[in-house]
Amino acid sequence: MKKFAVIGLGRFGQKLATALTMSEAEVIAIDQNREIIDQIRDEVTHAVRIDSTDEEALRAQGVDKVDVAIVGIGQGGRSFESSILTVVNLKSLGVPLVYARAESITQGQVLAKIGATEVIYPEIESAQKWAYRLIAPQITEKIDFAPGYSIASIIAPASFHEKTVLDLQLRQKYRINLVSIKRGEKTGSEKEKGEIINVPLPDTVIYQGDTMVVAGSDLDLAKLPGE
Repeated sequence: MKKFAVIGLGRFGQKLATALTMSEAEVIAIDQNREIIDQIRDEVTHAVRIDSTDEEALRAQGVDKVDVAIVGIGQGGRSFESSILTVVNLKSLGVPLVYARAESITQGQVLAKIGATEVIYPEIESAQKWAYRLIAPQITEKIDFAPGYSIASIIAPASFHEKTVLDLQLRQKYRINLVSIKRGEKTGSEKEKGEIINVPLPDTVIYQGDTMVVAGSDLDLAKLPGE
């Protein structure tokens, strides 16, 4: 199970924290406002009131052990300074992936320069979209065709390499359907590179790096392996 820290629980941060939790992730929700912490306490794994500019306070709450941290602190007044210090602390703690919220391109450029893995512009992108992207980074593209159901593209992971469609049992194990395959670089022969297989058969071999188009519920798609 992936571990996330969501720091700054404004409207975007709260929605992101609860969406990640609903996707069965472990979430530490952090804010300095006691009332907000009390409101979200029952909706996440752990909610705590601390100052995220205090590196030792973050360490004491186990933030140094999360896989991903999202800094959603508001940008008004001295808040942007707090965002900067929080990103610096998270990098110092060794958090592998640090995403940071920005309200302008200039703010985003600053956050990127101090080490943010990627900048989030919540006025453009929804919390629900980011929650899914963080939970399922193996999904490269997704098109919704019904509420809660999508057609998505994933890159075949190493665990799929040189296994047949029958071996993988995608429908039985993950409750998803394989629609088509586009051959990648590790295919069986040079001639097959870039080839599109519109009707994969049970004996069709899948190679690491192939692009697989699959269909199913968003929850099931998120459970596909990324390695």
